[in-house]
Amino acid sequence: MKKVITSKNAPAPIGPYSHAVLHGNTLFVSGQVAKKAENGEMVLGNITDETHQVMYNLKAILTEAGMDFSNVCKTTIFLTDMNNFAAVNEVYGSYFTSDFPARETVQVSKLPLNVNVEISVIAIK
Repeated sequence: MKKVITSKNAPAPIGPYSHAVLHGNTLFVSGQVAKKAENGEMVLGNITDETHQVMYNLKAILTEAGMDFSNVCKTTIFLTDMNNFAAVNEVYGSYFTSDFPARETVQVSKLPLNVNVEISVIAIK
């Protein structure tokens, strides 16, 4: 059975999807962008701040499901410019202490709300 997970500490979805869906012990978290939950403001000043906001949003959803970054097994990072890879990678890596999840990073031509980075995760409890 699946259970929809919604966090008031993450921005509301911008379409017909849930923050996350828990099926058994597996949590599928929708891609998050750098939008603040409290006021809908976008954090687009620089790629480092943008990535921190994305990770903050992911953390809020994981927390709502009773998990944290140590539960993350797989991530997908979408970038509009692969030249931002090193900066995004540095911020992303700071949220994991060991046993890094599997991951792919891909460059795309455009992302929702004209953001520069979007990240989705799969976590296991």
